[in-house]
Amino acid sequence: FRGLCKIAMVFLIGLSCAVFAQVKDKNQDVYMYKGADREKHILEEGRKEGTVVMYTSLNNKAAIGITDAFKKKYGINVLLWRSGSGKVVQRILTEARAGHFSADVIETDGPAMESIYREKLLSEFYSPSLKGLPPEAIPAHRHYAATRFNFFVLGYNTNLVKPEEVPNTYQDLLNPRWVGKIAIEAGDTDWFAAVVKGKGEKEGLAYFRKLADMRPQMRTGHSLMAELLSAGEFPLTPTEYNQDVERQIQKGAPVKWKALAPTFGRPNSIGVAQNAPHPHAAMLFIDFILSREGQELIKKFDLVPSSNLVDSQLNRFPYKMIDPAIVLDESEKWEKLWADLFLKGQSVNKQAD
Repeated sequence: FRGLCKIAMVFLIGLSCAVFAQVKDKNQDVYMYKGADREKHILEEGRKEGTVVMYTSLNNKAAIGITDAFKKKYGINVLLWRSGSGKVVQRILTEARAGHFSADVIETDGPAMESIYREKLLSEFYSPSLKGLPPEAIPAHRHYAATRFNFFVLGYNTNLVKPEEVPNTYQDLLNPRWVGKIAIEAGDTDWFAAVVKGKGEKEGLAYFRKLADMRPQMRTGHSLMAELLSAGEFPLTPTEYNQDVERQIQKGAPVKWKALAPTFGRPNSIGVAQNAPHPHAAMLFIDFILSREGQELIKKFDLVPSSNLVDSQLNRFPYKMIDPAIVLDESEKWEKLWADLFLKGQSVNKQAD
């Protein structure tokens, strides 16, 4: 979504919100059903429907693994359409504009889900699996819920950073020993904005001016950065995803990670589409992916589970979610500030990974 956010949002301008608002969701009673026979009811009706259609930006290995497990358990087929989250938004909106509703569930990143919600194309839903999620995983309007998280953490190479040198705070990154040695992902403007707001705008911008004076290396792509960190191309980075560092650790690389406070994350969430063709199967799938079983699969595929029911060191620290408004409503402001500080005024080139 980060790479295609502006394209998707420009696309929204040409669409009629009034048209979308007129569409009444015929499935609301299914989505909100809380009867004692709920599990039995949605299973029986879901099997009659026989299929659930998911639009997602989940990586191919995890998407297939999770949907295969669902099919094996319930005997219900899953049709996947995968792409970047910006394209997921575009497809949902294009179909809605044409009065065509194909998707049952949508699973992609938080700003994309918020964008779809704002266009009134998601429905509020109830799932018993929601009880296992932390408050940060569910927005106040309750039209989607986080399946997984991406957390920004400090990644460091243990061959290049001594134990006593490992930064414990953002302030420690300003130590003169790190001049020219810190790497930063060149497109992480939402992380920048969240940290600035967390510190208070005046203090936060003053901090980042000092960080820019450290002459950080600007790199593109979190997965690539984790590989370069492992290879010793730079000693440390404060903008790495902890699951990417964990993948390198599993390969035997000399790297570790630490959550610096405040730790910010991007949620990836799931919601049920308005007027889904297979509403019972959709709710069964949402129950599954948010359950302990589904979240264990998220963990198995080296992703960060959102549920408190799953023991994972990847989410075992205090954290905050980045407000989707930073991406949807404030991106021009933060991208300009970021470009002036770190990119010599050049445009931000964002890549989803």
